[in-house]
Amino acid sequence: MSTIQPTFTVERLTFSTLTELPNTWQNQDYKALLTKMEYENPEELKETELKEMCLMSFTDLEPREAAEIVLGYLFPEELNAGQIANLAHQMLTEKLWEENPELPLHKGFYQATQLLHDAYNGTFPATKAVEFQVKCTPANPVDLAVFDVEPAAALVRLLAPGLPDNALINRLFSSQLEGNSFEEAKSMLWQLTTKDKTADSITFDVVSSAYWLEDFKYADTYEAPTHADTPAVEEA
Repeated sequence: MSTIQPTFTVERLTFSTLTELPNTWQNQDYKALLTKMEYENPEELKETELKEMCLMSFTDLEPREAAEIVLGYLFPEELNAGQIANLAHQMLTEKLWEENPELPLHKGFYQATQLLHDAYNGTFPATKAVEFQVKCTPANPVDLAVFDVEPAAALVRLLAPGLPDNALINRLFSSQLEGNSFEEAKSMLWQLTTKDKTADSITFDVVSSAYWLEDFKYADTYEAPTHADTPAVEEA
């Protein structure tokens, strides 16, 4: 980047580790999965029973078969039957939310593995995610505008300096951190919520994979530059 980039003070306010992503699996999801497993009348179950019955119904199936059902439910458009069969086999031993090259699918792979890990008591890999709040204060309040359109790219560029130099984001995405396009950032931040915004600062709640951001728990308050992505110009 040749232009002067806005500088922010970055403060990590909280940090915790998770196994289950907040507010991902809902009662309607359990009902839909029970229907796919040909459970009769899931609508008649009490809401407090839905998750337990869904997990129990999984265990009537082979783990790979259950994985195919969950992946088919989560990715009806993104994956075909052959891909689902292959990935369901891989899920038994591989952390697809870290190892699969398709970053936009990582959050769903995590959700699927977490649910199946619970159902099969460890047959599937254990999941680990992180959640933290981070306050970003620009030297010039007008620079809060970098978060207006698509905040993920600008925020990851701010988080990266708080990580070790050998962290995956710094090693694998150096050109995106410096460049005009960081599309992968949206797939890294699985849940991004604005917790507080004032005239001169913004605080985000971030949920992500430990794979990307676990080392942010060591971050002290620091200053760093960032910039928003530059919108692509369509050719006439």
